[in-house]
Amino acid sequence: MLNNLRIFVVIPSYKVKKHIVNVVENIPNFVDSIVVIDDACPQQSGNYVKEQIDINNLHVLFHETNKGVGGAVISGYRYALENEADIVVKVDGDGQMDPNQIEKLVSPVVNGIAGYAKGNRFRDHHKLRDMPKIRLFGNSILSFMMKVCSGYWNIMDPTNGFTAISKKSLGLVNLDNLNERYYFESDILVKLNIENVVVQDVDISARYQGEESSLSVYSVVREFPILMFKSIIERIFFKYYLYDFNMASIYILIGLPLLLFGSIFGVVMWINGTLDNVYNSVGTVMIAVLSITLGVQFLLQAINIDIASTPTRSNQ
Repeated sequence: MLNNLRIFVVIPSYKVKKHIVNVVENIPNFVDSIVVIDDACPQQSGNYVKEQIDINNLHVLFHETNKGVGGAVISGYRYALENEADIVVKVDGDGQMDPNQIEKLVSPVVNGIAGYAKGNRFRDHHKLRDMPKIRLFGNSILSFMMKVCSGYWNIMDPTNGFTAISKKSLGLVNLDNLNERYYFESDILVKLNIENVVVQDVDISARYQGEESSLSVYSVVREFPILMFKSIIERIFFKYYLYDFNMASIYILIGLPLLLFGSIFGVVMWINGTLDNVYNSVGTVMIAVLSITLGVQFLLQAINIDIASTPTRSNQ
C-alpha cells in the first residue's frame, strides 16, 4: 500500500517477451497487485512471466483473441475494480517506462490533486534526443490535435501510455465504450473531460532501447483523424449541449454555420464567375468574407471558453 491506498499495476503484454520479465521485476514493493494481460501474444509472454517470476501479487490474465492494447488495459481495469483497487497504474510491457517512477506518477492521485495522472516525455530535452525523430514529430502533431479533441489544453503528450487513475475516476468511465486499439489513451481523455475529471501531467522520461513498435504509421494516419473527429463531436455534444448550455454553445451554433456558409458560398460564386468569365460584385464578395470572418470570430470565442473550462482542482 501507499498512504493506505491499494495500488494495482496493469501491464498489457503483446510481443514483449524480451522486456516483460524485467518490467515486472522492477515494479516497486508498495504495489499491491501486478496484473499482466496476455493479449493472445504469439510469444506466449503470459506463460513466460508465470514461469520466470514467482511472487504472490502477480496475476496473469489471458485473452483468447487479440483485442489490442486498449482491450488488454480494459481487462486489467475490470480486474482491478473487482478486487478493490484504489489506484490503477498502466505500464507498457516493452520497457519504455521506468517502473521506479511509479511513485512519482501516482503522487497527484494519491494526494487528491487529480483523478488521472499521465506521463509527459517532452519536458526532458536531454532524453528527447534518444526519441526517434519520426516518433517525436508524430507525437508533437498528435499532442496538439488531442488538446483540441480532449479539451485538456493544459497537458502535453496526451498519447502517453504511462498513466494512473483513481477508482472514483475510473468508475465514471463506461469501459464498454472505450476504444480497444491504439486510440485508447486518447479516448479515455475525452471521456474524462466530459466527466470533468482533473488530469495532471507528471514529468517522466521515456526509455528507448531499440524495441519494435507494433503501431504502424499507416494505421495512425488512416484511423486517428476519423476517431478524433468523432471524439470532438462527442465531447462538444455532451459538454456543451447535453450536460450544459452556455455561451460556448451559442457561439458554436452561430459560428459554425456562418463559416460553412461563407466558405461554400464563396467557392461556388468564384467557380461560377470563372466559368462565366465575369467578376463577382463587391457585395457578393463581402457576403462571403463577412460570413467567414464572423464565423471564425465566434468559434475563437468558443475555443477561449473551452480553454478556460479545462478541468482543474481550482474550478471544482
